Amino acid sequence: MAESSLLLIAAAAATLVGLAWLALGMDVHWAQVHGDAATPPSARLRWGGGAALALSFALCLAVDHATMAVLVWFMLLAGSAVGVAMTLSTRPHWLRAVWPAPAR
Repeated sequence: MAESSLLLIAAAAATLVGLAWLALGMDVHWAQVHGDAATPPSARLRWGGGAALALSFALCLAVDHATMAVLVWFMLLAGSAVGVAMTLSTRPHWLRAVWPAPAR
């Protein structure tokens, strides 16, 4: 039971980070978070975001059977999308924690 809980927490974290990376892969959101300090590593952010979402789906599959895992994963996607959107609209600098701008 504790192992399942830890896997679901890891899946939620991977979903949140994955969607944050996908958002930061867009020039508009990168500038919103980091200013014009550096150019975004867009391709790496998109690949990393996709990989994090795939990892979160795999973690959901490890916890439960496929039909329940898909449902849980979609709920994690919805909740994380709202969380990233609200963070971008109110406190975008908080997303620097998931991908800091490279030093100049």
